[in-house]
Amino acid sequence: MRDPEDVASLVTGLARDLSPQNCRYVELQVTPYAHWMQGLPMRAVTEALDLAARRSLDEYGVEMAYIFDIPGEFGAEAAAITLDHALKEPPAALVGFGIGGIEQARPAYRDAFREAFSAARAAGLHSVPHGGEMSGPETVWEVIEGYGAERIGHGINCLDDPRLVSYLRETQLPLDVCPTSNVCTGQVGRIEEHPLPRLLEEGLFVTLNSDDPPMFATTLEREYRVAATVFGLGESELAALAGNAVRASYMSEERKSELLAEIDALR
Repeated sequence: MRDPEDVASLVTGLARDLSPQNCRYVELQVTPYAHWMQGLPMRAVTEALDLAARRSLDEYGVEMAYIFDIPGEFGAEAAAITLDHALKEPPAALVGFGIGGIEQARPAYRDAFREAFSAARAAGLHSVPHGGEMSGPETVWEVIEGYGAERIGHGINCLDDPRLVSYLRETQLPLDVCPTSNVCTGQVGRIEEHPLPRLLEEGLFVTLNSDDPPMFATTLEREYRVAATVFGLGESELAALAGNAVRASYMSEERKSELLAEIDALR
């Protein structure tokens, strides 16, 4: 990723790949700190993201939104750079603020991350942090209580804490679950052992996601096929997961209604 055209090409290429999978809307995680480390100017990255959003919609019919993501292991500097970009030079389609990376590195920078999320939420961005993927329920509690999470990336280790499961069930706080990714990163030993079925049995609000398709050799469509063939989910259950994704998104209410009607027609 050496120049702004690389950024635009990557995002537009994602839309090209998702369009045949009947994907209509994307909330894409973007890590501004990585571009800053490459020396790309903030304004140039934003212009590339804006261009890519227009191209994605015009050429492939995919509406693109962005979530700016702190790589947690890079600490306070990464938080500050990510927040600065989000507040000073945001792309037009920026809807959320998140954090990923090595969860075990976060406690050392707790205050910096909390302050960054507080400022982002005050600016109107949605809080969409990762938590409970490679660490335990304590990280899920932290993103809820410290970051004001409105949706949580992964969250699968919530099952180790009955009180947390009860809280997630009662609040219906969405969990963005990525089965193939969890196996590839070693968080789950085998796909058959993935806790997706139990999350659903517990009555939690789950969406199904691909995480990083090239890195994990998967697609969004493949994740739905895994849910069907490995976990035995039927058409109605798969449609419910797709509906959850729409409801948990930050697209317009009008657009949500249109897509939910389309999904309901397929049940």
